[in-house]
Amino acid sequence: MGIFSFFSKEKKEKLDQGLEKTKTSLFEKISKALVGKSSVDDDFLDKLEEILVTSDVGIETTLKIIDRLQKRVAKDKYTGTSELQDLLRQEISLLLDENKSEIPVDFSDLQGKKPYVIMVVGVNGVGKTTTIGKLANQFKKAGKKVVLGAGDTFRAAAVQQLKIWGERNDVHVVEHGMNTDPASVAFDAVKYAVDNGADVCIIDTAGRLHNKINLMTELSKIKRVMSKVLDGTPHEILLVLDASTGQNAFEQAKQFTAATEVNALALTKLDGTAKGGVVIGVADQFKIPVKYIGVGEGIDDLQLFNKHEFVDSLFKI
Repeated sequence: MGIFSFFSKEKKEKLDQGLEKTKTSLFEKISKALVGKSSVDDDFLDKLEEILVTSDVGIETTLKIIDRLQKRVAKDKYTGTSELQDLLRQEISLLLDENKSEIPVDFSDLQGKKPYVIMVVGVNGVGKTTTIGKLANQFKKAGKKVVLGAGDTFRAAAVQQLKIWGERNDVHVVEHGMNTDPASVAFDAVKYAVDNGADVCIIDTAGRLHNKINLMTELSKIKRVMSKVLDGTPHEILLVLDASTGQNAFEQAKQFTAATEVNALALTKLDGTAKGGVVIGVADQFKIPVKYIGVGEGIDDLQLFNKHEFVDSLFKI
């Protein structure tokens, strides 16, 4: 069956479709750079560097990839261009492998935690609440009892939006309404999950990118009150980033990783952008596992990230 046998044909096809814009853009640029070339020379590597940077891989990660390619070309005596794409695919895979974190193969694996508590952070507009709704759907399909906490109490539509997702997924939503203390919502949501034998508790938080001190204070308070109900929570602090924003996603990651102990990333809206390279750069630069990717608008279009399948799909001709 092979190492990726758990990755269904349907998921692979959806991933291929979701990365189509990024793949097409990348291949077109590389093909143009190869016109008239008979070898992988310094001029081509300079052009490839520009291609990767403009594909939002990020400068630091791009320089790592170029350095690796130069060493491989020199070591293995590559002179032609026909193997370049496979060489590039190999080096990006090896780069992602350096982030040793293991992503569960399916949504039934909760690392022995009950309830498994996820605190979701990110700025408004990245698809944070929608990601929570899709996560709830995936956990429900895996046979898990899910509770949601409407902790984004500052945005007018956030509580109502989460309640709609709760109804859609037939899961309980703990909410106190607008302009209430988000930490209190988080406390009550975790307590409800514990008292009612829930398997998963997902807490939404405010999406304002206010100054770092206020952000840190607010998120720290939410974490602190949750741990009073259940020691060691939250188990996962999930930062949601919009892949289509490219370099803005890097800046948001800097802000939130400075404010709280983010230990998982979700990249949304990959299907609508040619900037899918941001997944590679964010994973490399922040050494935080990309755990979920959004490859479509449907409720089932949130996948657990598999770095090898991602790279293979990106370079599939």
